[in-house]
Amino acid sequence: MAGNKHDADVAFIQALAELLRENDLTELQVKRDYDEHDSLNVRVSRGAPAAAPMQMQAPAQQPAAPAPAPAATPQAAAPAEPADPAQHPGAVTSPMVGTVYMQPEPGAPAFIKVGTEVGEGDTLIIVEAMKTMNHIPAPRAGTVTRILVEDGAPVEYGAPLVILE
Repeated sequence: MAGNKHDADVAFIQALAELLRENDLTELQVKRDYDEHDSLNVRVSRGAPAAAPMQMQAPAQQPAAPAPAPAATPQAAAPAEPADPAQHPGAVTSPMVGTVYMQPEPGAPAFIKVGTEVGEGDTLIIVEAMKTMNHIPAPRAGTVTRILVEDGAPVEYGAPLVILE
């Protein structure tokens, strides 16, 4: 039964890649829920038209889903940094799709910068979704060591925003 689900997942991912290519899209992300404790998260993206890398992210319950090596992606990587900042234990990820704002209003100082000490519940950034400003709180106290987004940038669900240590 697990093999059948794996085969279906591979076919699903291949169909997403085909959809990406046919519609000249650069990225496509889908979450497929099987039951309460089992799901598949897939993100298919491509950089340049000549090389179409496919990136797949699967939760721990889906070890059979293959993922390409990070070195196969033709993107400029930060030196000595993990391939996926979302996997960092101190990563704070976006709970929604939206636009990032680093300060409460234009011209105001930013909520955080690298080196800022934050307490649990302090606002790190704002993600605007459907004209609603959603304050993203620090899940724990710590120091901001990296800010992974820029003011005004769009973010996807689950995208890493900030690294707290």
